[in-house]
Amino acid sequence: MKLLEGKTAIITGASRGIGRGIAKVFAAHGANVAFTYSSSVEAANALEKELKDAGVNAKGYQSNAASFDEAQTLAEDVLKDFGGIDVLVNNAGITKDNLLMRMGEDDFDKVIEVNLKSVFNMTKAVQRTMLKQRKGSIINMSSVVGVKGNAGQTNYAASKAGIIGFSKSVALELGSRNIRSNVIAPGFIETEMTAKLDEEVVKGWRAGIPLKRGGAPEDVANACVFLASDLSAYITGQTLNVDGGMLT
Repeated sequence: MKLLEGKTAIITGASRGIGRGIAKVFAAHGANVAFTYSSSVEAANALEKELKDAGVNAKGYQSNAASFDEAQTLAEDVLKDFGGIDVLVNNAGITKDNLLMRMGEDDFDKVIEVNLKSVFNMTKAVQRTMLKQRKGSIINMSSVVGVKGNAGQTNYAASKAGIIGFSKSVALELGSRNIRSNVIAPGFIETEMTAKLDEEVVKGWRAGIPLKRGGAPEDVANACVFLASDLSAYITGQTLNVDGGMLT
């Protein structure tokens, strides 16, 4: 059963990792996918082809979600190319980890700008379309770190916790127009980035997770499908931890 048949989704930061996983699973469920990438042109082209091969309309846009103007332009372009916007997945994010005493102002500002301000930019950009349609699902990617904090990640934790507060407020503002706003907080998800980490360190992390494994991008993507689909029509303002039980 294709749960997203006929819906158009914008997914930011989708050329690799979790974003790429979401794009592929959305396409498998029949969604037309507009996705953004920052610099990986080859990876974006490959993903666009893969999604089209799955039988849906798909297009990659080189766009910086941290730029208010670029977010506005992106939403206009997607509306022109796809005819509507039903789902927004704010997934773009970066890390610049360091202990607070060593963290420079720029490392704090940049992470807040890319991770948190991008969510404001993109939500503003799609809001008018969703209000006109009187429907929409906004899914914002936080992190277990945004829920419980993490040493060496004050900037990242602040950005991801901010996303939760922002999303709850949007849920309250737009609920009467049938626009839903929810958060997914992934735990340790194994991607190309984590593959570069020391295997022993990764084994230690897995051992501390109740389900005894790291998550796959598909695990996060499946939760996104639920929140994007009509199965979650009465769910808004919630944070769903996709973490194998880490925060239990």
